[in-house]
Amino acid sequence: MDVFTNHKERILTGLALIAFVLLVGFIDNFFLMWLVLGAIYMLAFKEAVQLFGNKHDSIFVYAGIVWLLAAIYPYGDDLFVLAGVFYAGAVAYNKELEWKDFLPFIYPTAGMLFVLTMYQEYGVLALLWLLVVVAMTDVGAYAVGKSIGKTQFCQTSPNKTMEGVIGGIAVATLSGMFLGLVYVDLWTAFIISLVVATSAIFGDLFESSLKRQAGVKDSGNILPGHGGILDRIDGYLFGAIVMLVLLRGLV
Repeated sequence: MDVFTNHKERILTGLALIAFVLLVGFIDNFFLMWLVLGAIYMLAFKEAVQLFGNKHDSIFVYAGIVWLLAAIYPYGDDLFVLAGVFYAGAVAYNKELEWKDFLPFIYPTAGMLFVLTMYQEYGVLALLWLLVVVAMTDVGAYAVGKSIGKTQFCQTSPNKTMEGVIGGIAVATLSGMFLGLVYVDLWTAFIISLVVATSAIFGDLFESSLKRQAGVKDSGNILPGHGGILDRIDGYLFGAIVMLVLLRGLV
């Protein structure tokens, strides 16, 4: 009861997010998925712009164009490469633009495009697999770290322990590999879940490093008790890229 009282806001927000995600997944409609992921992307993009210290508002227009193209172009992940080519030309043409203005088109843009593409190619169950692996990585790391964690994992995230990281990866791998049986055999599902869980850990670390450099505790405050959008999807942004690459290579 004390746990709920102390983390009431965080728990209620988490339950609301889970219910919303499950509803969108149950409806399983491309336009709705594109719309929801697009809203998440633009909010995450705004937070990334602040973390990277970008000053040109025009990049929000480019982000919108990228996501609009993702609705009609069948290979959304390729748009990330095209955006790089386009921006290289723009930087060469406009001296006011800086290369750091392209950073939000790498993070979180690449990860969100890979999420959408994975849905297009492998369906909603692939997103469920990703969701379970990344979520259980967080849950397992927190539970194990709080109970037996003693060894600091790295300086980027001082509260993260080696024991928690190993426990989180183990819990996520065992939880996720059975969902992978829809697409692959058990051994391959185990490998994919293991690698995705590991990448989710480093996705979390990457966002922590950005917040540390920016001197902020959270990427935003839109989610009561959780912080910003990037605080919730950091592991998915890395995990989605890894999972889609592995699915294409191993399925």
